[in-house]
Amino acid sequence: MEKKHKTAPIKLWEKAKELRLNVYRDIAEAKSKGKLLIGGGTESLIAVPTGFDHAYLGGEPYGASIAFMHRENPALYQQILEASDYAGYPRDLCAYMRSYIGSVLLDKYIFGGSFPKLDFNLQAGFCDTHCKWYQITSEIKGIPYFAIEMLPFQWEIEGESEKVKKLKIDYIANQILDAIEWMIKTTGRKFDDEKFIQGCKNEFESTSLWAKICTLNRAIPAPVDEKSMFSFYILAVLARPKQEVVEFYRELLAEVQERVDNQIAANPYERFRILSDSQPPWFGLDIYRLLDRYGVVSLGAHYTLGLSGGWEYSKEEDTWNPARTPQERGVLLKTREDAARALSEWWLKTGTVCRGVRYSGAGKNKRILDLADKWRANGVIIHLNRGCEGTGAGQMEIVAALLKKGIPTLTYEGNHADAREYDEARTISRLESFMETLGLKKIY
Repeated sequence: MEKKHKTAPIKLWEKAKELRLNVYRDIAEAKSKGKLLIGGGTESLIAVPTGFDHAYLGGEPYGASIAFMHRENPALYQQILEASDYAGYPRDLCAYMRSYIGSVLLDKYIFGGSFPKLDFNLQAGFCDTHCKWYQITSEIKGIPYFAIEMLPFQWEIEGESEKVKKLKIDYIANQILDAIEWMIKTTGRKFDDEKFIQGCKNEFESTSLWAKICTLNRAIPAPVDEKSMFSFYILAVLARPKQEVVEFYRELLAEVQERVDNQIAANPYERFRILSDSQPPWFGLDIYRLLDRYGVVSLGAHYTLGLSGGWEYSKEEDTWNPARTPQERGVLLKTREDAARALSEWWLKTGTVCRGVRYSGAGKNKRILDLADKWRANGVIIHLNRGCEGTGAGQMEIVAALLKKGIPTLTYEGNHADAREYDEARTISRLESFMETLGLKKIY
């Protein structure tokens, strides 16, 4: 079969790798440069400590790196998982959490040497296991710990009152201010309010830009495939309050727009478009190469689009669009209190993934169906992920909603970070059978 579309490598690919490497280099060199080294979840409020010179070791990307190590260093990978098992942490807990704890217990850092000596852990409760995750690791290492309780907005269609929304904004904003005072007292260091304000502004712009980039994948042919998106969205996960990440996303938005304008495709054979759901098995990304061979392009997932994407609901259009930042709406941030409230409001209003983790049902079903419609997906592939209870919540109800709309849907079982619960051969077989039922044949 001849290629249907032009294709070309993404020019910013190497720059993305360099920025990601810089994050981990900053972690390695933090102590020698007199910076604080802070641990916590990356889907936490990572702009909060930006008033300090610091590096941030995010647990979820580190857990994904451990999972990816399964192929390169299976012996160490196995030791890490078994350390967590031996300590009594059951397999139905977050797989990222278990691998992170295993690394701490072994005192082995997968990028070399002992596990980094953190000054403290700061965590906002993005999902039910994450606060306990950093409480446990703080107790193991004997370091201070501060937790912020997160109460996400309900989905817009559920009719949450403005009074309740305001109470949630105030509640989280006040906790942010408490966290800042606690960090100052714990470390004895000065907190720069101007840096904090700028860090919040950068977080707003990074996540808004990522949503705009994802929206461009509505085009036919799709300019970016999901496997490539993993390497781009991770920059916002790791370091969205940094200026260099904002500047990268501005460049990436311009490049992806250029690809759309010139009909440059991620897959030159594109003939079938899918969405996925939940994190992928990080040690099994070959499934995306298999899809390529059938001319199938994966456009993304609620997770990929929303984890670091700022989205706002339009009642008039009955859909979610890239969120306008406070800067774009003319909101001035002059004080620490202004920034804390803006950060709280941004997270609550634009963070759709957390709503899916805490509130499934009709709201999440509507969001998935909306993605399938706006991104013009021909089918959906859902990873029934035992390693993440949050993204796994309500998945079979989503399947039922998709099938009711006549959208072909496949499920496969696995785990995003524990390879012992992923059967690669069986998954490949299911995917190939699904392709055949859709009338698709391998192109190469």
